[in-house]
Amino acid sequence: MTVEGDFSIVSLNSSDRKGTVKTPVGFLDLVAGLGAAGDAHAGPGKRQLSLLGAEDIEAFRARGIEVGPGDFAENITTRGIDLPSLPLGTRIEIGNAILEISQIGKECHAGCAIRRLTGDCVMPRRGVFAYVVAGGRIGRADTGHYSL
Repeated sequence: MTVEGDFSIVSLNSSDRKGTVKTPVGFLDLVAGLGAAGDAHAGPGKRQLSLLGAEDIEAFRARGIEVGPGDFAENITTRGIDLPSLPLGTRIEIGNAILEISQIGKECHAGCAIRRLTGDCVMPRRGVFAYVVAGGRIGRADTGHYSL
């Protein structure tokens, strides 16, 4: 059985240092096998990009904590897809780029900026990581499609 669906991009985010929040940008240049060009987390390995749903950020905001896209250090903020429910190996297409889900959740590192500010972080429970199978420039106007 094939499961597939579409979702939207809320924000694309990048930073030049690890352990910090990411700043929203107009586009990301994704490079196969490396991640987002210019981002601190770009490099070989299975965690080249991070994704988080805007719905998860909004749930944090409902608790009275002022956070927005990029504050959890995610590269791609989505809407309309339950990211942590996708199994490993799920392919995600955004524009011409193809990502593959490689990890669901992670342990926060000791210097996690958002955990220091709020006492909690959603990435261990709701964030997902992917590697770039096929590169390309993606922008906020692009829509995403997933299939498994």
